[in-house]
Amino acid sequence: MNAPMFDANAYVAEIEQNVLGSLMFGGDSAETLAILHEHHFVQKYHQVIYRAIRAARDRYNLCNPILVKKLIPEDQAADFEKVIGRKLPEYLAHLMSSATVGAAGSVENARKIIEQWARLALANEAGRIYAAANDPMADVRVIAHDAARTIDDVMAEVRSGGKRKSRVSIASAAMQAVTSAAEAKQNGSGLTGITWGLADLNRMTGGIQRRDLTLIGARPSMGKTTVALSVAIDAAKAGICCGIVSLEMDAEKLAARAISNVLYDWRGAIPYGDIIRGDVTDEQLDLIVSAQEKFNRLPIIIDDQSGQTVTDIRTRAERMLEDSRTDGNPMSVLFIDHLGLIRPSSRYSGNRVNEIAEVTSGLKSLARELDIAVVLLSQLNRALESREEKRPMLSDLRDSGAIEQDADVIAFLFREAYYLERATGGSQEEQMVREDRLDQCRNSLEFIIAKQRNGALGTVHLFADMAYSAVRNGARR
Repeated sequence: MNAPMFDANAYVAEIEQNVLGSLMFGGDSAETLAILHEHHFVQKYHQVIYRAIRAARDRYNLCNPILVKKLIPEDQAADFEKVIGRKLPEYLAHLMSSATVGAAGSVENARKIIEQWARLALANEAGRIYAAANDPMADVRVIAHDAARTIDDVMAEVRSGGKRKSRVSIASAAMQAVTSAAEAKQNGSGLTGITWGLADLNRMTGGIQRRDLTLIGARPSMGKTTVALSVAIDAAKAGICCGIVSLEMDAEKLAARAISNVLYDWRGAIPYGDIIRGDVTDEQLDLIVSAQEKFNRLPIIIDDQSGQTVTDIRTRAERMLEDSRTDGNPMSVLFIDHLGLIRPSSRYSGNRVNEIAEVTSGLKSLARELDIAVVLLSQLNRALESREEKRPMLSDLRDSGAIEQDADVIAFLFREAYYLERATGGSQEEQMVREDRLDQCRNSLEFIIAKQRNGALGTVHLFADMAYSAVRNGARR
């Protein structure tokens, strides 16, 4: 990306000087060098010095002004006096005097450099957009496309600096693990994460884990949205704030499903299709109103904007988290419905494998950086429909390599009843056998855990009534 043009009043040189001076003091600078790149320095001569500092670290594992001076080419060193009115050794000494912390303490200041670069880059892009938009012959799609790509690139680098403390001792990490285990034992639930609202699933996974990316894959009509919504409702009943990014279904229809789910345990269950169509009696309408009032106390936030990129989802998730934190109950889990509808950036245009990798990697980073659980729904390849055994497997994931790598948990949904209801042909005896089997498994939903980074694999049998968007423990009926 080109260096940003800037207003002199908008640029604070001292931020860059401070970090360069700090790095020349020696000490452990690995973390600063890992997040800071040459182009993040706005001034060209600071880029030259930083390049020499990196070279000194790489070649000699030490850094001081004398070594830095030797690693700067003579022609570039001669330019310093012309550009800034000081000879190179004098300017390096000035940088040392500007340092307020040692190399180990320069990480926060390095992030300030990245943020300054980003701010000026965005200002530069805003000027470009303004100029392009004032051209009557300009294509607005091209302007918007280029702007979105540039902003995506800038924000990706801002996030790479990270704000969460990522380095802890093994003793500290072990203490946290013991604390979590003790809490799970004390409350008797075995939960170290967020409840699924489903006892057998909680036992097998310990709950939905924070900072993990959990993917739930299935063919259409298997119940992806139903499961996600049911889990969100149960988690919210337990006091957990849940976010839902619905790229396929608008919030009103999602709410109709939620109402049907809640009513399922009441005295008058109503199919969500009837609620959406308004095909209800006066008594049923009273029940719907009563159920709606229950949602006033449930911490669930829905965003139904379609066509979002990972950057859009991140921005909205950060806003959800900020708003919920203000309300005193920070969002703990974000459900995204679904992977196939997330709009990729233009970075890998046409290469679906890389596009999927960019999305899943971005969502994994989102989970870690915001300290939330992310549950991503995904449709499976149509190819499984052509084989006799239709229970999904990892190879059924679309562009599965990146998904398998990034997801901490991968689960599949399978309803045998779906296929039995649509089966035709066969002898009368075969048809009767099929009907008998359908009666047995009509409300059966298999939750197949195909990957669990920190747990066992296996199948959890659940109860599901799709017409009411209801998923319950398997022993319900």
